[in-house]
Formats: sequence, C-alpha cells, structure tokens
Amino acid sequence: MNHMHHHNHPDQNFSTKIAFLDSRQRERLIPPEELISQMPIEENHTLLDIGAGTGFFTIPMAESTSGKVYAMDPDRRMLSIIEDKAKEKGLTNIELIQDYIENLNLQNDSVDFAMSSLILHEVSSLSKALSKIYEVLNAGGHLLCLEYEKDDLIVEGPPMSIRIGSEELENTLSLIGFEIVKKTKINDAIYTVLAVKKHRQF
Repeated sequence: MNHMHHHNHPDQNFSTKIAFLDSRQRERLIPPEELISQMPIEENHTLLDIGAGTGFFTIPMAESTSGKVYAMDPDRRMLSIIEDKAKEKGLTNIELIQDYIENLNLQNDSVDFAMSSLILHEVSSLSKALSKIYEVLNAGGHLLCLEYEKDDLIVEGPPMSIRIGSEELENTLSLIGFEIVKKTKINDAIYTVLAVKKHRQF
C-alpha cells in the first residue's frame, strides 16, 4: 500500500479523508435523512448547517425545504464537494459560506433551524459561538447540536480535554436564552441536544 506516498497526488489524502468522513459518519450515526425528518423543519424554512463538511446533513436538509439552506464550513474544498453533490441531485437552494462559526454573519432572526454537527468542540469560545447562532435564529427557531459525550470510557472521537459534555452544553445554551427541548443519546459516543430560541417576553 505504498502508492499513497507518491507526491504526484497531493489531494489523494484529502479524497481519502472525505471518503472516510462520509463512511464513518454514515455508520456511526442514524441516517441523516431520518434525523432530519424528526426535526421541526417545515417546507418553507430557512436552514443553516454549521460545519457542513461533506454535506452529510446539508443535502437531506436541502431536500426537506423549499427555503434556503446555508452550508457553512471554513474549508473551501468541503464546500465544493457539497456543491458537486447538490448539482448531481439538482438542488438549487444551497448557499455556501466559507467561514468559521465565530464569524457567522447572517441577518438576525432569519434562520428557522440550525444544525451544528461535531463542530462545537473546535470553537474558541462555546458561548460566543452559541450566541452567534442564537442571534441569527428566529424566535421559535431551533438548534440541533450533535457532539461527543465527555466520558472517559469512550476513546473514539476528539481528545477528552476539548470535548463538550452534554451538561455543559445544556447549561451554556440555557444561559444564552435557549430552552432545551430534548436530549438524545445517539450511541455510546454521540448525543444530540435540541434547543429552541424562546419567543421574547414583552
């Protein structure tokens, strides 16, 4: 297997990484279509996929709404993969944003549903990132966070030191003004928290 070391394919590693990401996520998680279908997403909703990666969730999200789906990822190459998948499926409602979640710059109160999948443990400030998402969500808009549980028994996933335990996540969401709707254990390593931006009290 030494053909990987030839330097005439600098992108060989990238495409291997992509194939790996796609297949790993596919077998680790419940089917993305299934997860999305259980979410409070309506036909005309505007959606946001944060840390969209290879479009694992972006594509089924775009299939579930006639509204716009923003796919956000700092890696241009990831976004071009989403672009290719969208073309292939004839989806025209995806808008790509190449940036980090800390720089999220959509109009306030413009998004109905946001999803952040295995990305929050990489942000420099959890509360800053979640506040950004809070701002762009409509009142009544939902955020689904998918993360690795902080549990020393689970070795798979990112280093323990940077993981965000579900308790910490729920606390931070609540402090910012979200209401926790539901926490689900997807498997040993991964949990989801669904939160809603409350309607403002006047």
